Amino acid sequence: MIGGGTGGYSTALRAAALGLDVVLVERDLVGGTCLHRGCVPSKAMLHAAELVDGITEARERWGVKATVEGVDWAALTATRDDIVARNHRGVEGHLAHAGVRVVRATATLTGPRTVRVEPGGTWRARRGVVLATGSRPRTLPGLVPDGRRVVTSDDALFAPGLPGSVLVIGGGAIGVEYASLHRSMGATVTLVEAADRLLPLEDADVGRHVTRGLKKRGVTVWTGARCEEARPYEDGVRVTVSVPRGEPRRLDVERVLVAVGRAPVTEGLGLAAAGLAPDARGFVAPADWSRLETAVPGVHVVGDLLPPPSLGLAHASFAEGLLVAETLAGRAPRPIDYAAVPRVTYSSPQTASVGLTEEGARERGHDVVTNTLPLTATAKGMVHGQGGLVKVVAERGAGGPAAGAEPGGPGARSAVGAAGEVGSVLGVHLVGPHVSEMIAEGQLIVGWEADPTDVAQHIHPHPTLSEAVGEVFLTLAGRGLHQH
Repeated sequence: MIGGGTGGYSTALRAAALGLDVVLVERDLVGGTCLHRGCVPSKAMLHAAELVDGITEARERWGVKATVEGVDWAALTATRDDIVARNHRGVEGHLAHAGVRVVRATATLTGPRTVRVEPGGTWRARRGVVLATGSRPRTLPGLVPDGRRVVTSDDALFAPGLPGSVLVIGGGAIGVEYASLHRSMGATVTLVEAADRLLPLEDADVGRHVTRGLKKRGVTVWTGARCEEARPYEDGVRVTVSVPRGEPRRLDVERVLVAVGRAPVTEGLGLAAAGLAPDARGFVAPADWSRLETAVPGVHVVGDLLPPPSLGLAHASFAEGLLVAETLAGRAPRPIDYAAVPRVTYSSPQTASVGLTEEGARERGHDVVTNTLPLTATAKGMVHGQGGLVKVVAERGAGGPAAGAEPGGPGARSAVGAAGEVGSVLGVHLVGPHVSEMIAEGQLIVGWEADPTDVAQHIHPHPTLSEAVGEVFLTLAGRGLHQH
């Protein structure tokens, strides 16, 4: 295993459990970006941000006389670092218990099955080599990260203190999360996205809802916009942003956060020596996706090195690690259905999706029916008071929509009114508080190709946010109670 992030260490653990001798070479710390610079520390910080927002809501909405005097940055980061350290020790313990030999070194391919480890000499793999070197943040021309005024997602959490103002470049999941975090912590936030909406890979309704939620919280959102110039000076950065209408906008901010995606790390890996080459975008593509095996037999790829349809998500790389380990052990695991992998943005409001968007389903030729319900249509949604929605995208059944029903256009709410007229569920899309904890149900629905009548027979607890999911499926099955 070359690389000890989520993809590498999950491959190692499963391979060792299946009786293989495993060596994992990692030049930094096992756990990779996700554990040390990404998923875990950022979600710890976003939880702290949620607590700050809760105090504001308690005062403004519930009559609780509470105020936020300030944020003790040292105490906050100490808690974050403790969470990361405990998780790191846990991963190291799992690997040691499994009998995986972990070598802290740099590994370079010298052939299809040979690896030069420095320090450590040259080793030969009997079964195969797994490439799991991960990714790094992409940057923009002329914007050189310095860890203080211009930062990337890798170092934003570790920059000194909280900025009073920040420009976030990139409205994908990472950019939206960091915009939300900094706004909760009191910063003036401007979010710039080149596409015509935030979260452009998600359903359009999701992007619109998130944009509305962020604007309501005071975030300035510019879509169809580009950062044309950024000039750092002693105490900040002077930025020029082109927008679709009107003159370019100029502003001074204390920090610019570049969140325009991630690039695979292949430098120094020795791909050519093994008979491999990255594609035009830098990814290492498998010749066989069912085995995640390259055109060179015995060389497999997991994690952020993989091109789409792999998602560059930690939980997807866990599944990729399991698949490769079982393949190397002689088993025949099921290929990964990437459309059924959940996608979550941990902003406020959160988003969680699985399966096809409405646009994606139509592009693939599906005859689509949708149903959308606001979370505030439920009692628990009103309690939270943050808005949100549940949207289901399904295949139209052979019987067609009921009389008077709306086809699944962009503004559709209730799509059908009689059971048996909707086929398999193609996608489930959620926006609102804590929806990251609700998407597992959607994953099962999409993964098992259930239809609304399958789901409608299951009773959702009241009062919960999840009953909005149940209500949407009741309506699609022709049994709606509170949705008309």
